[in-house]
Amino acid sequence: MQSRNRILDDLSQLMTNAAGVAQGVRDEAETVIRQRMERLLADMNLVTREEFDAVRDMAQKAREENEALAARIAALEARSGD
Repeated sequence: MQSRNRILDDLSQLMTNAAGVAQGVRDEAETVIRQRMERLLADMNLVTREEFDAVRDMAQKAREENEALAARIAALEARSGD
């Protein structure tokens, strides 16, 4: 009976070690994939979210200024009678 418990204990320890090794392999694979993806994205010369937001805000401001200037021109033309 003691030998049977020892076999189960050894088998349990083996499974625990295998699970630990599998987790280590998974973590290493995730790290490698993440590094390769980051390198790929860096090589693609994509804009960052902050750069995109800044340009979008500049375009919105320019659009608003154009609309204000168009309204001002229309008002001046209406005053001058053209």
